[in-house]
Amino acid sequence: MHAPLSPRPLSIAAAGPLKGEVTVPGDKSISHRSLMFAGLAIGTSRIRGLLEGEDVLATAAAMRAMGATIERREDGEWRVAGVGVGGLLQPNTALDMGNSGTSTRLLMGLVASHPITATFTGDASLSKRPMARVIEPLSRMGADFTASPGDRLPLTMRGLCPAVPIEYELPVASAQVKSAVLLAGLNTPGITRVIERVPTRDHSERMLRGFGADLNVEGEVVSIRGEAELRAQDIDVPGDPSSAGFWMVAASIVPGSDVTIRNVLMNPTRTGLIAALRLMGASIEALGTRDVGGEAVADLRVRHAPLSAIEVPPDLAPSMIDEYPVLFVAAAFAKGHTVARGAHELRVKESDRIAAMAAALGLAGVRVEEHEDGLSIEGRDGEPLVGTGGARVASLLDHRIAMAMAVAGMHAARPVAIDDAAPIATSYPGFIATAQALGAQPTWLDA
Repeated sequence: MHAPLSPRPLSIAAAGPLKGEVTVPGDKSISHRSLMFAGLAIGTSRIRGLLEGEDVLATAAAMRAMGATIERREDGEWRVAGVGVGGLLQPNTALDMGNSGTSTRLLMGLVASHPITATFTGDASLSKRPMARVIEPLSRMGADFTASPGDRLPLTMRGLCPAVPIEYELPVASAQVKSAVLLAGLNTPGITRVIERVPTRDHSERMLRGFGADLNVEGEVVSIRGEAELRAQDIDVPGDPSSAGFWMVAASIVPGSDVTIRNVLMNPTRTGLIAALRLMGASIEALGTRDVGGEAVADLRVRHAPLSAIEVPPDLAPSMIDEYPVLFVAAAFAKGHTVARGAHELRVKESDRIAAMAAALGLAGVRVEEHEDGLSIEGRDGEPLVGTGGARVASLLDHRIAMAMAVAGMHAARPVAIDDAAPIATSYPGFIATAQALGAQPTWLDA
């Protein structure tokens, strides 16, 4: 099983304007997929800008365990020699997914149509997350599952080869479930179809086509022709918009701030937070928009601006589901009453992010009302938070809760203390160092 990290409590309070340039880690969604698809391709792929957080490293370890050769060079470039579609090998030990739901669900899709058996394990947080939404379609394709109670990890699955192509309508908007079915379809004879009524992030579709898969999108239907042959690619991973979101909000709420975030992915299925913040009055300027490997990329200049409350349009939810915690922080500093709903999926993330953020903001002096699918937040009209008064916010082993509340502390009259910031390393190992470089003053506390 995954060994838990020792808790690292953190304290942060206002320290003046944030100024400077930031390069955020490579996009997590693209990093996961680049390792998986390169691991299934013929030839050697080169990947630059890969996010080297624990979640992505869990994907790398799992692909190695199933036969891919994956090496990191001293210059930071990764080389992946793939096994070919259908070539995954039986892993000798359980696949430890750490905290990564993306790794787990997408790799389950890969295994589903290979004649191998794999056991997935994870840390305490991941082991609480239900896998039923992936088990259901993959079972229809012929995979067999033995899961822990509640369809949770640890979980053992036996793939079927050849698997059965299906047409599957997503019951909830989920890029992970969509991707899992498409990846199972890679090694399945015939055509596998996924119907999504609400668009979700489309990195799998873009990248699979780039690797040579026969994949088509017509309206709400994504179809893939199986028994594909993927060809090795050179990949430049753009900056993660979810990681950039913390600095967008921080620069927006801290008076006098002026921060430029370099090389940010601007895929339209990922820019919901930018749209929401602009509706609130944020000053976010996209500079030098360009195309990198089929994805739009830009530099973002964000300057402090007074924010006003909004009712967040529900259709933005799929394009910013991971950014809701830091959007809640922005709402805490806006003028008026913000309603941010339409985010049921937050209940089953690394933590119940709705309940976790309601408790965290409440502890820091913000008036919050919790709904089944989001929060209503009474903003402080630009005034600093009062801090947590010596009490510590519960991060619940969730990296986004820890980072969102660290941002909240950057405009707090007294410190905001977080019980454990160690989980930040799962997605953004350099977050604390970047905060310091911009002028924030985080302080590690005794556990």
